[in-house]
Amino acid sequence: MAKVMVYDPSANQIYVQYLQESDPMPYSTGRTLLVREFRGSSRSTVLWTTTTAMEAWNATRRSYGSGIPVGYAFKRIWEGGHGLQSQHYVGVSFDVGQRLTQTQRNRIWNTANNLGVWGYVEPLSLTPTWVHFDRRYARGACGGTAGFPTLREGAVGCYTLVLQDALNALGYSTRWLDGKFGNATRTALLQFQRASGLSADGICGCNTWKLIASEVVGIGQTPTVIDP
Repeated sequence: MAKVMVYDPSANQIYVQYLQESDPMPYSTGRTLLVREFRGSSRSTVLWTTTTAMEAWNATRRSYGSGIPVGYAFKRIWEGGHGLQSQHYVGVSFDVGQRLTQTQRNRIWNTANNLGVWGYVEPLSLTPTWVHFDRRYARGACGGTAGFPTLREGAVGCYTLVLQDALNALGYSTRWLDGKFGNATRTALLQFQRASGLSADGICGCNTWKLIASEVVGIGQTPTVIDP
């Protein structure tokens, strides 16, 4: 059983479902993406994504016309396995086609790229044995579209879930893992900033994200992680 949290940017709301591993992901079409496929190697009891990522998946799968095997999708930031500010931790990123031929991967890449529904489709020259696409939905705090966006009190969504997850793993309790940047999350962030010698403003911007990510990615599940 997995707790699956789905952020809807249009409504600025997070919806929750409790699903079995063999159930389809919320908002995905038919059985084209099961919970266990989205989970991949993550051992978390809670997963998250966005409605826009699922809609992009649906469009790609429909246009491609046959199954797209997923090698890697979701990971929690303390599990690591990806870059310091990877969209996999946000639940909006897919690495697919590892078991397919290069011809098949080329066709998936062309499908995803030509549809224009993804925020980023990585050039094939950078992914020789897989296809990467993600539906990032905010501008990065350090400029451009890469990385995580600036977050402050009131922010809702999967990026806030990543921030809460990271702070909890590092021992700064946000009390909840709910994707809502409230007073408890701000207090935890202030504590981290003060302990790290950063400007304590309660805003997670470029420098704060860099330091948090460098300390938390891949450290494993600590006793303070919230894993409902």
